[in-house]
Amino acid sequence: MGSERSVRIAMTDGVELAATLFLPNTPEPQPCLLEALPYRKDDLTSSYAEGYRVLRDEHSYAVCRVDLRGTGSSAGDATDEYPLVERSDLGTVIAWLAEQEWCDGNVGMFGTSYSGFNALQIAAERPPALKAIVAIYASDDRWNDDVHWRGNALRLVDLVDYCHYMTPMCVLPPVPAEWPTPNGQSWRDEWQRRWETNAPWLLTWLRENRDGPYWHAGSLRRLGYDRVQCPTMIVAGWADGYRNNTFRTVEGLGAAGTPWRLLAGPWAHADPATAIPGPRIDLDHEMVAWWDRWLRGTASEEWTDRADVFVRTSTVPEPDLEEQGGHWVSGPWPPVDPGVATYDLAGPHSLDVEPDVGTSAWIDCAGHLPWGLSGDQRDDDAHSLTWEWDAQPTLVGQPQVRLRVSASAPAASLSVKLCDVFPDGTSALVTRGSLDLAFRGGSTPEPLVPGEEYDVTLLLDACAYRPDPGHRLRLSVAGSDWPNTIAPPAPVSLTVHGGSVELPLWNDSGVEPPSFRSGADSSSEDPADVTWSVTRDVLRRTTTCTVRSVASYDTPHEGTALEEYRGEVGVDRRTFAQWATAETTFRLTWPGVEVLVLSTLRVDIGPDGYEVAIETDAFDGAKQVGRRRWRETVGR
Repeated sequence: MGSERSVRIAMTDGVELAATLFLPNTPEPQPCLLEALPYRKDDLTSSYAEGYRVLRDEHSYAVCRVDLRGTGSSAGDATDEYPLVERSDLGTVIAWLAEQEWCDGNVGMFGTSYSGFNALQIAAERPPALKAIVAIYASDDRWNDDVHWRGNALRLVDLVDYCHYMTPMCVLPPVPAEWPTPNGQSWRDEWQRRWETNAPWLLTWLRENRDGPYWHAGSLRRLGYDRVQCPTMIVAGWADGYRNNTFRTVEGLGAAGTPWRLLAGPWAHADPATAIPGPRIDLDHEMVAWWDRWLRGTASEEWTDRADVFVRTSTVPEPDLEEQGGHWVSGPWPPVDPGVATYDLAGPHSLDVEPDVGTSAWIDCAGHLPWGLSGDQRDDDAHSLTWEWDAQPTLVGQPQVRLRVSASAPAASLSVKLCDVFPDGTSALVTRGSLDLAFRGGSTPEPLVPGEEYDVTLLLDACAYRPDPGHRLRLSVAGSDWPNTIAPPAPVSLTVHGGSVELPLWNDSGVEPPSFRSGADSSSEDPADVTWSVTRDVLRRTTTCTVRSVASYDTPHEGTALEEYRGEVGVDRRTFAQWATAETTFRLTWPGVEVLVLSTLRVDIGPDGYEVAIETDAFDGAKQVGRRRWRETVGR
């Protein structure tokens, strides 16, 4: 067994970051693996430590987990996600790790979601000691493929999840046992300072409602794939929201001569060993093989870049699907002599937009319940324009749809879905895309001229799919993808005058399919303390989606944690007025200490913009020690 200890690492400006080191019991120095997150290593994500211990004890890697600046038990200010100073900080951390006597000078970086993002960002900075990364469920494009905006429209249901819970999380205190009282400042003094200086990140994300420098700063797609020179492994899931950081990223890395591997499975935004849907695999085994090659140089054969891709096949959809049918393929990317199947879409066809079409697909980034998988699409399809054809292609890549459209009002949206239709009528979502038509020409919005026809091109999300024989493919077009993104601001009719869809086909590479160590027999999802409901109020003509989840667990330093999340999004089916409300509770205890932080959010969405109200309160035992209120109107 190895050792475990807390350290504080000084940044160039004197701010100290809190880190935990998991060091193997080996006679020689070993490579070190770094994960850096804002999610509080010593309580809210203390369970991650078990994975670090596996890497230490079974594979003899040193592991370092860091609380990012201003979060958890680190000093400084948590001003935003992925700020520029974060890159400087992590460059300093990597250099510090490489210089330690227990490290052989080689550092790898890894992580899921946030820590996958910053692994890509830090790799683009080229710190000398960083020799390989593994980015899991990450994005190379923060504007188009993150949880804030999609097709230039605000992601609605994400407001009541991550976008809100980061507000109370960033004003929680440092863990008392991990705070060294620098300059005589107690953990309570630091807590008070955070309360007085922190502002909700969500306000920044709403203000930054155009693609531009703010979003480009953390997007490898904009920075340039050639900035990354260390070997890069990308892990993606077809039920995850970051699936487009797959084929285009590895193609860019390959063009730059950077060694890469893509592993794209059926999973949601969770560990492939326990995620829905299966088949589940042991990802640790794949990551260790990657690091052994590039950090330890253990492989004797020459490396060949490859995409290991799970091709989904027809499976009846369920919101908590345990097992997805399909098979693995492997080969280069781009494929050699790829094929394309093109289908024409006859028109004109029109529909009156219903603002709540999309609930069958729920959310773009599935994860842990209540953020589950897409269900049967036939109800949404019934309120959309549809085209069908017989086809059983193996499609791998990003389908492209070209449409000639017009609308009856200056504001309208497009939602396009490709579905697999079973003989009994079941409709399973294959891939989707959406667009606020004001942005049909780029990042500068321009109102539609009612009745005027426009040519529009949409790239649908990356996918790998083969329908069963006897099934049909269906393309559906609606005027909303709600509550995944906001609906148009007012009633509108939409007409599709014609178009086409191009499906990228997989050309069998002749490469042996990959095999994996199996993960868990069943997923880790437990619906016991979860609410996920869709309600249509007949008399009020409203549709609401409601979620709630609760978790409680023990934490280090004889502590406990309780997290509770409640959220609701709604739309008026007559006026198209929309809203989102959320309530997040964090309760943390240590011997003699009880901390409670409550935060609520309301966003009202109208034709001109967003009315935002956030209220956050803090309690130290029975005493209220903090109250903050934010009110802001953000224009569209």
